[in-house]
Amino acid sequence: MSERAVLEVIALDAQDATAAQAGGADRLELVTDMAADGLTPSVETFAAIRAAVDIRLRVMLRLTDGFSAGGSARVEELIGAARALRAEGADEFVLGFLDEQGGVDLAAVERIVAELDGCRWTFHRAIDRAADRDALRKQLAFLPGLDTYLTAGSAEGVDAGLGVLVAEAARSGDPGYEQQLLVGGGLRLDHVAGLRAAGVSAFHIGGASRPGGWGEPVSAEAVRVWREALDAV
Repeated sequence: MSERAVLEVIALDAQDATAAQAGGADRLELVTDMAADGLTPSVETFAAIRAAVDIRLRVMLRLTDGFSAGGSARVEELIGAARALRAEGADEFVLGFLDEQGGVDLAAVERIVAELDGCRWTFHRAIDRAADRDALRKQLAFLPGLDTYLTAGSAEGVDAGLGVLVAEAARSGDPGYEQQLLVGGGLRLDHVAGLRAAGVSAFHIGGASRPGGWGEPVSAEAVRVWREALDAV
């Protein structure tokens, strides 16, 4: 395929970031606390990573485990975090919140996106818990800056979500489907060829970049294996 696939790697600190870039990552998702599936890192961590690498950084905006924004007070905290990160130079973000019925929490998302003032952002795997993925996409379609959905196609991971991913890739360009599909969540190397053939052009790895587990740093060699696999198809 002529289009180079995007490889995004989760980074917790500057050591991770440096290794991921050395291995061929195009972009990093910056988080802290993977025991809670990734929360907003500190401004100091962002600054250290920004100083260490020159690839694109997307910063998580999420304060608690789960997919709820946590109410108006938490939303204001998130806005404060976004403001501080932007002041430090952050210009790409990751966020996404659902309400109790599994619909998008549009009020929370719109409030935070307004603070981002046009910055590019990813709606993360909250979409995989949504009651209606199509409805969620169409509700978010016109929000400024939204250019990516991070998804496994299913809350159970890529194995269970392959059919959904292929179907959504086929709808690229339709209303609500203009954003890039970034596949992650139980992603394996043996998924790559089929997803690339379906038109998927962006891939997200976390644990796969750490052969020693989340207690160990990103391995440049592990990232390079993914880079080479994506470039080979």
